[in-house]
Amino acid sequence: MLDPKLLRSDINAVAERLLVKRYRLDTAAFLALEEQRKALQLAAEDLQQERNSYSKSMGKLIGEAKAKGEDVEPLKAKGEQLKMASAAADTELTEVQDALNAMLQGIPNIPHQSVPAGNDEDDNVEVRRWGEPHTFDFDVKDHVDLGAAFNGLDFDRAAKITGSRFSQMRGGLASLHRALTQFMLNTHIQEHGYEEVYVPYIVNRESLYGTGQLPKFAEDLFKLDDEREFYLIPTAEVPITNIYRNEIVEKLPIKLVAHTPCFRSEAGSYGRDTRGMIRQHQFEKVEMVQFVHPDESWDALEALVGDAETILQKLELPYRTVVLCGGDLGFSAAKTYDIEVWLPSEGKYREISSCSNFGDFQARRMKARFRNAEGKPELLHTLNGSGLAVGRTLLAVMENYQQADGSIAIPDVLRPLMNGQTHIK
Repeated sequence: MLDPKLLRSDINAVAERLLVKRYRLDTAAFLALEEQRKALQLAAEDLQQERNSYSKSMGKLIGEAKAKGEDVEPLKAKGEQLKMASAAADTELTEVQDALNAMLQGIPNIPHQSVPAGNDEDDNVEVRRWGEPHTFDFDVKDHVDLGAAFNGLDFDRAAKITGSRFSQMRGGLASLHRALTQFMLNTHIQEHGYEEVYVPYIVNRESLYGTGQLPKFAEDLFKLDDEREFYLIPTAEVPITNIYRNEIVEKLPIKLVAHTPCFRSEAGSYGRDTRGMIRQHQFEKVEMVQFVHPDESWDALEALVGDAETILQKLELPYRTVVLCGGDLGFSAAKTYDIEVWLPSEGKYREISSCSNFGDFQARRMKARFRNAEGKPELLHTLNGSGLAVGRTLLAVMENYQQADGSIAIPDVLRPLMNGQTHIK
């Protein structure tokens, strides 16, 4: 959530910057509510002061009235009237404050000055490439046909069990999927300094609000039919980031990593990528989350991207890194890099990781703070990135390491985790 003080002090500058995200801030509506709030707050404070002053003197006034034989009921009635007027003023103020908060909840994070303008993913800006796309002297297959050839990847049986956009793996592919997960975790823990955490796969409404999925993106979530409003996690970012909700952290930075399933309704995909594992309702990720000092978050973002890229380099998978334009930038993010891996069957790069700096946007919603040099609580900065999406990494390995005989070579770094196996046949 944005700092309300920033909107009060320089709303036009905020509105102009939000246009980079293709978001038009209703400045007139905000300023009107803010004027109401200020007027009502002053009125409520005046009434409360008058009520307090009268309450202090009412006993004396009633005593004097009784001594004179006068009726004390008007004095009591005035006290009751002030009490009711003060309560009514507080109620009206609360309603306006709630309207302001609701408006603030729907305003996206301000994009960093380095975020390029643009409408959609076609306007994202490439910043680097690594590796050369593989060339083949035979007709390449996509991961669906490769997996079906040795009964390792089955979408029909998964659909029978659950429905569309689910997959079943078995044999060598299931083992390769597990090996990829272990390899990613080992690399981030042993080489990049992350601490592994295990988190719940079901979260409450407050957790989703804290990271920005609610209230705006409710349709993208799988909500359990439960009066307690539980949801399946769309990403491990949600439970990991909320570890420090309503807490004051004593030491920064904190770097955490977890492997979890993720569940998304894909409500806005409108039939895109229905073939294969690109866009599924259930998938797995190894997620990196960092809590850092505000002065260090932009350097931390570059390092985070490097951590994710390392996985692809070790797997020798060609990729490119792009910075998202404003029109493609997420609601909570101030800046995002996407890493896209080369898929031979499509002849193009496809997203395999997103790495974002949220600044203090999530921390303000969660009240996640640290103690600054003066010992005072201050909002920390949060970052997260996929390191990597396991299913998409699996299909990238399948397609880039496919052989003419239909087998799949196992990358060198994964062979120790596959009991020395060199190919899936």
